[in-house]
Amino acid sequence: MEKDSKQKIVILGASGFIGNAIYKELCSYFKTFGSYQTPNNFFRKNHQFFHYDHEQDDIYEILESLKPNVVISSLRGSFATQILAHQHIIEYVRENNCRIIYLSSAKTLSESVYGRFKIKIENAIMRLPKSKWTILRLPMVFGSGSPRIEEIKTSLKEKTPIEVFPNLVMNVTTEDKLTQQIHYIVNRKKTGIFHLGSKDLVHHDDFIKDIINSLGDYKPVFKNVYTTNDERYLAVLPKYNLLPKNLQIESPDVINTSIS
Repeated sequence: MEKDSKQKIVILGASGFIGNAIYKELCSYFKTFGSYQTPNNFFRKNHQFFHYDHEQDDIYEILESLKPNVVISSLRGSFATQILAHQHIIEYVRENNCRIIYLSSAKTLSESVYGRFKIKIENAIMRLPKSKWTILRLPMVFGSGSPRIEEIKTSLKEKTPIEVFPNLVMNVTTEDKLTQQIHYIVNRKKTGIFHLGSKDLVHHDDFIKDIINSLGDYKPVFKNVYTTNDERYLAVLPKYNLLPKNLQIESPDVINTSIS
């Protein structure tokens, strides 16, 4: 497939695990730029990357300079400055030939501080015309070399406790499948809310134990964490906006990909 020079994409947070995976997936097909926050020689030398710290810099000026058609937000950090940054992004999107793809992890009725923060940004984005926004609700992301898998491997090596949440029902994905889904959404100009988790549900403790069993013959130490006496759901199952079958995934696929 030839590079689509008509679509210019800016990925905010492109030095993070998920943001960088998205950049690698899209950069061969679109004119793609990415931001990094921490000074880094690797990103400095790549002319497609630019420094951006939402606690100090004005994103509106950067967007006016780059003139993207798509802004993918995978920002992390201070809630207060993220909210302000997204207000400026929304203002830019509203006034220009541009749309926003926002990576969220919130459930619609999330009661956590983090969930309420994500929903506040979601609500502001949804006030844009529908053709200008896409919200992606993400589950826990695994995959070979992912921070979650590396953390498990380190705990196994050092024989330190691994936290599991027995009452937590969730779904999962890998960075590879997630970036393929985002590529499809960008390419087809899909809008609305997408839930990008696996088709099936798993208990957190069972899933982590299955990963460890697949990694080898270990005797892990588990620390059971109970946040409630009842089962708690942290799942992003799609009801509408279903993706093609080749872009769907199930939890056993996530385990196989994560240990390869």
